[in-house]
Parts: sequence; structure tokens; C-alpha cells
Amino acid sequence: MGSKIFTIELSTSKSTQMVDITGEVERIVSQSGVKEGTCHLFTPHTTAGLTINENADPTVTADILMELNKIIPFDDGYRHTEGNSAAHIKSSLVGVSLSVFVTGGRLLLGTWQGLYFCEFDGPRRRKVLVKVVED
Repeated sequence: MGSKIFTIELSTSKSTQMVDITGEVERIVSQSGVKEGTCHLFTPHTTAGLTINENADPTVTADILMELNKIIPFDDGYRHTEGNSAAHIKSSLVGVSLSVFVTGGRLLLGTWQGLYFCEFDGPRRRKVLVKVVED
């Protein structure tokens, strides 16, 4: 049985932003019909990322972005002349892919966990590719 690649398209509105995509991914898992398997997510961008973190309190994502921006400032004498070196570094540190188990036709996430698209060079139009594979 082959699996289809689904695409989530989104527009970001800030230079750095974390967008909760949990609901969209859950709809894709449900639509796939897979009851037991793995959901793979990938974003094909060099200045963005994907992560799992708390989605109950929005101050968590604000704190994550605040600290990433402190650790990797936008202007720090980078040699890359396009002006988005910090975004490339953040993308490499956070990563561009995730895998989440699917059980009972649902994502197997912890109580407070959510899936986030991380924008590091916005605002932009972006996409996340999702593939749900049956065990």
C-alpha cells in the first residue's frame, strides 16, 4: 500500500514565529486512514524548522524565540551577504524534520505537546510536507 505526501501551506507574518500545526497534521493523519504507523514531517526550507513543544501556554513559544534570538542574533558580523545567516543557523539547530508515532489513528503526543512550524526568516509563504506510513 503506497502512502501519499500531503502539503500544509502557510503564511507567516513575523520575522521569527512559531505556528502550531498540530490540528492540520491530525486532520491529515485521520484522512490517511492509517491506524498504526508513523507520521513524518519535513519542511523544504533552509531558514525554517519544525519542533515539538508545549502548546497550552503561548508564552512558551515566545520564550523559545526570545532565547534563540539572543543566542543567534540577527546581526553578528556574518559573512553570508543575503542577511539571513541567523535564520540558516537556527534552522540547522532546530531541524527540518520530525517523526511522530500514530496509534489508534491519532498522533501519539504527550498531554501538552504540539507540533510547530518555526519561521526564522519571515514573513514568507511556507510549506510542510507530511507522510503517514502504516506499520
